Amino acid sequence: MAPKSDSTEGIVLNFVNEQNRPLNSQNVADSLQKFNLKKAAVQKALDNLADSGKISFKEYGKQKIYLARQDQFDIPNNEELNQMKEENSKLQEQLAERKKATAEVEAEIKALQSNLTLEEIQTKKIQLGNEVEQMEEKLIKLRQGVTLVSPEERQAVEKMYTNMINQWRRRKRMYKDVWDAITENSPKNLNEFKEELGVEYDEDVGVSLQSFGDIKQSGKKRGRVLIGIKPGSSQKGVTQSSDSFKSTHA
Repeated sequence: MAPKSDSTEGIVLNFVNEQNRPLNSQNVADSLQKFNLKKAAVQKALDNLADSGKISFKEYGKQKIYLARQDQFDIPNNEELNQMKEENSKLQEQLAERKKATAEVEAEIKALQSNLTLEEIQTKKIQLGNEVEQMEEKLIKLRQGVTLVSPEERQAVEKMYTNMINQWRRRKRMYKDVWDAITENSPKNLNEFKEELGVEYDEDVGVSLQSFGDIKQSGKKRGRVLIGIKPGSSQKGVTQSSDSFKSTHA
């Protein structure tokens, strides 16, 4: 008599038959945790099913391997196997087509989700409009020759920049003095020694003290450039001054 399907033996028997592969008690217990079956109960059910001939088993040392009885399954002949292979091949092709279609739909959904919503577009429009207004106000001030940076602010920035350049130059010279003193009688290759210590020169990272010094000098020579509107004309004029801003309205 077959065990009830909701009993421990019935649950274990159904699982072994469904799997139709070699299993030990631990495999079965792990897979049937959703039924709240303890390993001891699973082991007892497997032994009872094996003793009653409902499943097969083999012993390998101290371990028992359980398997569904093969005489309960219809074994297909060669023709049926070939037919099953053809059906499987067709199903695999259909699966590949479905996966491809699914991927295309997911890509389209992702592209749509990356687009801005109407509310986001309106917010962006307002933001850009405000930025345009600010730029236009700044441009008007530049055309009118309005001083946007006071001489005091300019001098403060130039002083700080000059101080930083001087600090850079001083520390570079200090390093060179220390390096020369250390390596004066060293038998090591200086480049290899530098790499071993992890030392990097300005040139190694694409930085040049001279180029930063040149920026300061060129700024003094070039002076300041203003943009204005020539009287009676829509053309923009350019006025250059090294001391103060001049408007081309005059």
